[in-house]
Amino acid sequence: MIELHILAPQDQVESLSDVLLELSALSVSVEDADAHTEHEQALFGEPGMPPPASSWVRSKVMALFENADLLAEAQACLLGLEEFETCQILAQHEVPQEDWVRITQSQFQPVPITEDFWIVPSWHEVPKGAQKVIRLDPGLAFGTGTHPTTRMCLGWAAAHDFSGERVMDYGCGSGILAIAAVLHGAEQTDAVDIDPSAVVAAEQNARDNHVASQMRVGLPDLSSGPYDTVFANILATPLKVLAPLLCGLVKPGGHLVLAGILDRQEQELKAAYAPYCELVVSNASEGWILMTSQMKSQ
Repeated sequence: MIELHILAPQDQVESLSDVLLELSALSVSVEDADAHTEHEQALFGEPGMPPPASSWVRSKVMALFENADLLAEAQACLLGLEEFETCQILAQHEVPQEDWVRITQSQFQPVPITEDFWIVPSWHEVPKGAQKVIRLDPGLAFGTGTHPTTRMCLGWAAAHDFSGERVMDYGCGSGILAIAAVLHGAEQTDAVDIDPSAVVAAEQNARDNHVASQMRVGLPDLSSGPYDTVFANILATPLKVLAPLLCGLVKPGGHLVLAGILDRQEQELKAAYAPYCELVVSNASEGWILMTSQMKSQ
């Protein structure tokens, strides 16, 4: 297989992707062409904010073809289309034939959160001593338990008694934190995300872990609070914007658990949340921090 890389302006990414698929591309993916530079752009979509852009100002469009002949035909066709004159062919790369299923599976091993609480891919046996297990496979949504931010949230959950609690996992991704809350006693969890792919993944993971009856999954419903505990494992910038919303979802005496924060962003988050609650750093791992707050009782 061979991959074609094209630099495209924002307003042409969607139409270019459609044309590439019509020209026999097996798949098309899009990245920020300025990633890892000072011009890198984050795309967010949250309540109260403008809808996120569908692509970056300068996007790198990558189309995978079965062979070089199909790629050459597609490239020749693109060069003859006036609407794509502002696009630029960057490179071609051979993609070796691999057993991608086996390679992917080898990268995801069981993850211990505590001695008896584990995240275990479906193709692995459950480790001895594991009493609470989340079966979770890599898929369309973030959250497999391997990232430090997710592990810290799971560690907090494992140390907390959720008996009888209502819990929200805001920006749920795979739904892993909502599932963990149910396994540790939560009466009901709401797992919400603005990404439809995350909603689909979380619903499937709830079924696979036999917690679907205790776990509602969907788009954010801001009228559903208050909650005993609210998790939000996102990124620092949207967390700052969401400060009043997230704090408003937690009942007096309840807990707010925030992750996706770099250690150098601690003071920014504390300042953003100061009008509503007092954040403290509860854990740190590999340059990331977990920040929590217990809301004042009325």
